[in-house]
Amino acid sequence: MRSVALKDRVPFGPKGPLGVLVDPMTWRAAPYLLVSVAFGVGWFIVLSLAVPTSLTLTVVWVGVPLAMATMLMWRGGAMLERRMLGAALGIRIPDPYRSRPERGLGAHIRWLVTDPATWKDLGYLLMLLPLGLVEAVASAALWIVTGGLMLAPIILAIDETLGEGEYFLEEWSAAWVAAFFGVLLLVLTAYLVRGMAWLHGTLAVVLLGGSEEERLRASRARGIDAAETERRRIERDLHDGAQQRLLSVAVDLGRAQAKFDAEPEEARMLIAQAHAGTKAAIAELRNLARGIHPAILSDRGLDAALSGLAARAPIRVDVSVELEERPPAAVESIAYFIVAEALANMAKHAGATEASVSVFRDRRGVIVDVWDNGVGGAVVTPTGGLSGLSDRAATIDGVLVVHSPIGGPTIVRAELPCEW
Repeated sequence: MRSVALKDRVPFGPKGPLGVLVDPMTWRAAPYLLVSVAFGVGWFIVLSLAVPTSLTLTVVWVGVPLAMATMLMWRGGAMLERRMLGAALGIRIPDPYRSRPERGLGAHIRWLVTDPATWKDLGYLLMLLPLGLVEAVASAALWIVTGGLMLAPIILAIDETLGEGEYFLEEWSAAWVAAFFGVLLLVLTAYLVRGMAWLHGTLAVVLLGGSEEERLRASRARGIDAAETERRRIERDLHDGAQQRLLSVAVDLGRAQAKFDAEPEEARMLIAQAHAGTKAAIAELRNLARGIHPAILSDRGLDAALSGLAARAPIRVDVSVELEERPPAAVESIAYFIVAEALANMAKHAGATEASVSVFRDRRGVIVDVWDNGVGGAVVTPTGGLSGLSDRAATIDGVLVVHSPIGGPTIVRAELPCEW
């Protein structure tokens, strides 16, 4: 299992000046860097009032719930900031909080106070003011100078038309030279914006994300839960399916043996019934074995296994597997079951008429996309099938993302880190 390095969670810029200029991430990061100081000022004012007040009042009973409310408030602000970072900088930072206790004021107080993520959230929100101030001043200066140079010919033309005032450039040749340098400075500004966004994102990942040890512990816990859920499913399927059929076969054979001499015709009917039950039990065991780990996946790889899933789907499913070599067995298995569950959910709930499965590799590892044109509205709930897929992906430190607006389409994407 490979741990996701920091560079895998903080996006680097595209290659080349043109790539930086046309990348939407540059133009989403630019306004965020300009306005982040406003959030920093707001949180500094709120926290500088709320934290000392709640700590002072802890000497009386009213201070305890106030302190808890203050902690929950800044944790909510950190959660909002994670979403904003995802929208502006493309950085996905899962909430790293420990599981909430079911009941008990003391348990809730310990849950808030002893969770390192609570205090890291506070540190990040307090850091927003100085960091945002530097980013806003640097960004504003760069954009003002860049815009002034690039617009030099236009400003000179307006100045000559109105005939009022004096522009610092009086010659057209100098204005066009300034515009040329403005274009060069635009490229430099875009690179500096991406650099500041990368630095901001790196600090955010360190403070707003869980530590490597915490993430691995959470992944292991989710993996154990997923394995236990799978064990219970297999046990239930065996008990309710194949075991009951085999028990019925044994009963039929026992009755046939008792009637073999006295009523041979009925005995033959019972044997035929037992034979049919045996075939049905074999089919159920085969399906169960396929559900545990299909033989075709081990023998022929993901392309053949996913094509088999698509062939059994009730609608047309296009499959595209673009992998130069086979990934590790654990990654193959998780990718297969994510696609299998996603297609099963689609058949039950989506009302789709077509779907597609794409598997390819990028710098993050193996990417699995399952798309359908159904009604949408799929959400990840704690006890739902999609949550189980997220738990499967977490066993190798992977991530599952579901985009399913009402009306569709639905996209289930799994990012499974691996090394060949």
